[in-house]
Amino acid sequence: MNRPLKKNGPISERMLVFGICVFLVEIVWLAFGRTLGFGFVNYDDPRTVYESAEVARGLSAEGVAWAFTHAVIGHWDPLTTLSHMADCQIYGLEPAGHHLTNVLLHAAGTILLFLALREMTGALWRSAFVAALFAIHPLRVESVAWITERKDVLSGVFFMLALGAYARYAHGPSAWRYLAVALAFALGLLCKSMLVTLPFVLLLLDYWPLGRWADRRGLPWPLLIEKIPLLLLSATSAAIQIFAASDMITPIQTLSLSARLGNVLVSYVAYLWKSVWPVNLAVFYPSPGVWPAAQVLPAAAVLLGLSIIAVAWRRKRPYILTGWLWYLGMLAPVIGVIQVGTQALADRYTYLPQIGLFLLATWTVADLSASLRHRRLLLGCAAGIVIGGLILLARAQTAYWHDSQTLWNRALACTERNSVAHSNLGAELLESGQVNEAIAHLQKALEIQPLDADAHNNLGNALLLANRVDEAIPHYRSALEIRPDFGSAHANLGRALLKNGQVDEAISHYEKALELQPENPGFQNALAWVLATCPKAASRNGAKAVELARQAYRLTGDDPAILRTLAAAYAQAGRFPEAVDAARRALELTEPKNTALAGAIRREIGLYEAGNSYRDAPQK
Repeated sequence: MNRPLKKNGPISERMLVFGICVFLVEIVWLAFGRTLGFGFVNYDDPRTVYESAEVARGLSAEGVAWAFTHAVIGHWDPLTTLSHMADCQIYGLEPAGHHLTNVLLHAAGTILLFLALREMTGALWRSAFVAALFAIHPLRVESVAWITERKDVLSGVFFMLALGAYARYAHGPSAWRYLAVALAFALGLLCKSMLVTLPFVLLLLDYWPLGRWADRRGLPWPLLIEKIPLLLLSATSAAIQIFAASDMITPIQTLSLSARLGNVLVSYVAYLWKSVWPVNLAVFYPSPGVWPAAQVLPAAAVLLGLSIIAVAWRRKRPYILTGWLWYLGMLAPVIGVIQVGTQALADRYTYLPQIGLFLLATWTVADLSASLRHRRLLLGCAAGIVIGGLILLARAQTAYWHDSQTLWNRALACTERNSVAHSNLGAELLESGQVNEAIAHLQKALEIQPLDADAHNNLGNALLLANRVDEAIPHYRSALEIRPDFGSAHANLGRALLKNGQVDEAISHYEKALELQPENPGFQNALAWVLATCPKAASRNGAKAVELARQAYRLTGDDPAILRTLAAAYAQAGRFPEAVDAARRALELTEPKNTALAGAIRREIGLYEAGNSYRDAPQK
């Protein structure tokens, strides 16, 4: 272990530590503060935050129960979900507040990392430099700028707390200190299950810098036994996560073990290269399926060579072995042996594993430069150049997260045959009214990946907007063949069938969408509108329409579209005074923003005042 700093006095050292903490916060803000002016992106943010009725409602007893009993996009991370609910409670659906939380959590994790390393190593400036690299490396951008990746920065805070608690425990073991480690670890697992490797990291820290392996040969069994309660937490979290993501795990029949191992080798080396040369970063890197031997074999050679060096130098420079195994071990859960999704790798996966690389690099450079003249000046200048350069690169990479179009255009510029980027860019272009451009990108996505249910659904939407109903319907059906529980595709197919005059089948698909997502106000509103206004009189059901529209209204509040539906439902049920009241409230919320819609609502108010239902008014 490194000897602790010589103190000029407790106050001066505290001030120095405080100054470093302030500096770390400042560089985090320089790199990521601009995200407060960014919006949500269309990659998981809708399902994680603003289109999730449970999350958007904010904190409640029901919401807490829901967070602990439901997986979100294949991930069971209840504390992360609760943090999104808290943001919605405080900031509503304004993205600036959600971004601010991410930045603050990352800054807190950075400070805690510095304090934990200082506690373990006694090396103030080396610990500060490692924390600074962690704070502003461009590979952090995805974890901080992406609201959905709150799980990284929140779990990171608990990870660093666990490190700090373990440092205190190692210096003076007690049951209460061990309990603090276990509690921080458990809370971190509730944010992101990737922390399952923490017991392994603690065992590495026992080796260096804590020196608890001293005078032991072979495996330190007492230290291993000491980790058993933590390993049980890891096993429980891993089992829950595998169950939650079971539908998203690629089966071995689809992707062979040899292909997975090839991806493991290439990915480990790719993350190393990105750590040294962090350019051309993208939100999604498509997997080629099987990597060519020309890439797999050199990657294997690189990893083997670096591992031999780490083992050979374990006595003289133990920090190399600790840092190297930290990197390899922490990446293991997401390296691709258990494949979830179609990505080859992801920048966000390096959030905690990369700390191991920073440790070994920082201590190696510091020790190798020990004999240099003017060492402190040279190292200080080098550190300043590195930190300044990384801040500039991080700011440049952060800018690509400003909005969805910028994000996906950047991904297409950095990767090839990226169906996910084409699909999501097409969806965003469609949202902004660029229908023809959207169709082109969505068709390209399906050329690359014909089994992309989202691309089929979005292409159906684009074709429907272009009044190409007969072309849209087959894409919705394809989406449902690929993913039968795709609620939005059911609702969209219902809309297309209704335009095609196939009323009964349209209603059945609306009902199926609502069966899959009973708390979705959009689906409730859509079915209520059909039951209140559809052209086939026998299919109208005013009472059920009122019930559905009122449920949607309770979930969303004063939404003019839902109030308009509620008015039509009341009129179909013969409750004309209530229909007039609801329509007038919809009009108040619509004027003067949308004059065309306001005119339609005025005409509907006239119908309801005359005691007529909506049946003769134009369809939505």
